[in-house]
Amino acid sequence: MTLPLSILDLATIGPGETAAQSLQGSVALAQVAETHGYRRVWYAEHHNMPRIASSATSVLIAHVASRTSTIRLGSGGVMLPNHAPLTIAEQFGTLETLHPGRIDLGLGRAPGTDQKTLRALRRNAQSADTFPEDVQELRGYLTGESLIPGVDATPGKGTDVPLYILGSSLFGARLAAALGLPYAFASHFAPDALQDAVAVYRREFRPSAQLDRPYVIAGVNVIAADTDDEARRQFLTLKRQWVRMLLGRDRHYTDEQADQILAAPQGGLVHHNLKYAAVGTPPAVRDYLADFATHADADELIVAHQTTTVADRLRSVRLTAEAMSLHGTPAP
Repeated sequence: MTLPLSILDLATIGPGETAAQSLQGSVALAQVAETHGYRRVWYAEHHNMPRIASSATSVLIAHVASRTSTIRLGSGGVMLPNHAPLTIAEQFGTLETLHPGRIDLGLGRAPGTDQKTLRALRRNAQSADTFPEDVQELRGYLTGESLIPGVDATPGKGTDVPLYILGSSLFGARLAAALGLPYAFASHFAPDALQDAVAVYRREFRPSAQLDRPYVIAGVNVIAADTDDEARRQFLTLKRQWVRMLLGRDRHYTDEQADQILAAPQGGLVHHNLKYAAVGTPPAVRDYLADFATHADADELIVAHQTTTVADRLRSVRLTAEAMSLHGTPAP
């Protein structure tokens, strides 16, 4: 059986690109993923990040869904502390009503931004404390069993949009297990607790109406290219972007300066966060992903094709599908 493979599209705005070009690239990526046999494409909610265009997750899903026909689309994830559960139930209930059987709702506890932006979103730092209760309230709206008498989501009620708990710690693993929901681990940028969290989730899982057995999705970076040198070049470009994202909000780092940081101890965080990465030609990517799936004890992999240009991302998507023998059109 072929391991299910999905995509986390960060809707990256590359150097010299506009947000419009990035979003056009997201449409093209989903269309290529659909053609090449990927199971789903997810978009992550981030705010006040000049290189990421997926802040309005449900709007982006609607746009892409109208330009594809079969692939599942969803959030990876909606940062629930930023929103009222009823609002998210209505948004994703609307998506499911318009595109039945194609919508996923992944939920995260982090704000997806900094504290200043969190205040601009009209939320507060304590919002995350009620995440478990908010998830259950949201699930009640979508299943038609509202926990608040007299309040229903329209559209949303009875749509049973499948929920996924996202996380990078044991907290999310235990919550997903307690609620009987699938668990997606953000190992593509937070590798530390991967194996411990998956083990806890599988051990503590309790079946639910949505899911009768544990289901783990693990995130991993992928840069597939026609040559190893080209893949390594793209990976270095990605690491330079991380340096600028983490350290360069108030200044611009040249490539040479970014490389100096990467070679210094302060660059260790970038290397560590991108620990799980399949970088190379299709055979190398295939071998890495097979080993990683075993390492993560994953039922499905969600890959982030983290290149800085749309063309490179699309090529990586095609080559990876070919390498993993997904049921689709071979890469040209």
